[in-house]
Amino acid sequence: MCIQKLLKYHQAQMHNRFRKASLYAITCEVATLSLGMAGCRSLPPSKPEALWTMEEGRGAQVFHQACAKCHYPTTTRGLHGPGLQAITKVKAMPSGAPPTDERLTQTILHGHGTMPGTQLDDQRLNDLLAYLHSL
Repeated sequence: MCIQKLLKYHQAQMHNRFRKASLYAITCEVATLSLGMAGCRSLPPSKPEALWTMEEGRGAQVFHQACAKCHYPTTTRGLHGPGLQAITKVKAMPSGAPPTDERLTQTILHGHGTMPGTQLDDQRLNDLLAYLHSL
């Protein structure tokens, strides 16, 4: 009788330990998955070149002349400056500022940090902004 009670007690203890270990393992897996997913943000794809407006096409030319030596247009991976994929579609630019046309214009014309300003007339600036919205 005493042995049966001891066996039941041992089985109950093992069952509790197994449940606690399983719960801990699941918690660790969820935490790891959550941290991994936080670093992977899904961004909308860039507009296909075949669908660009004339303004976006001219803006792409301005981009390649004035910006491409430091920025990739269709990835967030940096070159000398940050990648610009979906730059107008995210909550904040790499600087932390919201990606409004006014903020983008300020940054393009006057620079920010190590980025020098770029002098553009109104037409070329508007074309560039249209292109950035297509990314």
